[in-house]
Amino acid sequence: MSKIVHEKPHPFQDFWKHAFAIHGSITPHVLPNVLAVGVFSTLILYAASFAEQQWKWHLRLEVAPYELVGAALAVLLVLRTNAGYDRWWEARKVWGGIVNQSRNLAIMSRTVLSSDRKLGEEIFAYLKAFPYACMDALRNEKPGEDLRRLLLDKESLKKWQHIPNYIHVELTRCFQEAEKKSWINSFQHKLLHEERLLLINYIGMCERILKTPLPFVYAVKLSRFILIFLLLLPFGLIPKVLWLTPFVTMVVAYALLSLDQIGKELQNPFSFSNLSHLPLDDICATIEKNVDEIASIIG
Repeated sequence: MSKIVHEKPHPFQDFWKHAFAIHGSITPHVLPNVLAVGVFSTLILYAASFAEQQWKWHLRLEVAPYELVGAALAVLLVLRTNAGYDRWWEARKVWGGIVNQSRNLAIMSRTVLSSDRKLGEEIFAYLKAFPYACMDALRNEKPGEDLRRLLLDKESLKKWQHIPNYIHVELTRCFQEAEKKSWINSFQHKLLHEERLLLINYIGMCERILKTPLPFVYAVKLSRFILIFLLLLPFGLIPKVLWLTPFVTMVVAYALLSLDQIGKELQNPFSFSNLSHLPLDDICATIEKNVDEIASIIG
């Protein structure tokens, strides 16, 4: 049998693909503000030229302060971006834990499925539904089609505000019933209890990330800092680049505003509206597929 070799894209091709990508890019989000800065810079340029010709006024500032302020501003933006990425990566690790725990619980529940088909299928349905319930809760959405498809008791979806809690309670009931019917012993029940607790801990960790954004005062001060810097930047560029001042100002604005927007995007890794959101739909589908695979081996 011939071996299929998948060639990796050349780094040079990958660079140009990313450089001109529109889908998933923050450029459309920052472009209006960049253009506004360019228009303002053009007005300042013409005002400075008019004032110099008419009254011999020189509307210009030294470049040295901009270098110091620009360096400090860049550091603040990088720190914010790093903080946002830490939140994004922590959320991804937590969801990796949900994947692993779902597999573990499915494997550990094989005895129940082989002994009591109805109870076992109920447990496996809850294991498949749990990640979808977490995704909907983190996105502040009503139970989706996948959740309604997997859960037999549709009325409970209306009664419970926090569906992950409902599934956790039902899993507890199922495992207690399995122990009562002697499908599992007390030691197995203890292990299942510990593994199940990790699932509810993971959704709690996600909610902590979601409900604890970066301090608002930090975001406000940083935005004002960027605005003041960009409004004063043309006065420092006019003596150096003259009519290129609007273009250079827009380039600087694009860099600063892009970093600021990236920091905002990474704050909430769960929201579907954010460009860099975690692929929760794919992760949930993977968990469902894995649990079904484990169930099919037993069946």
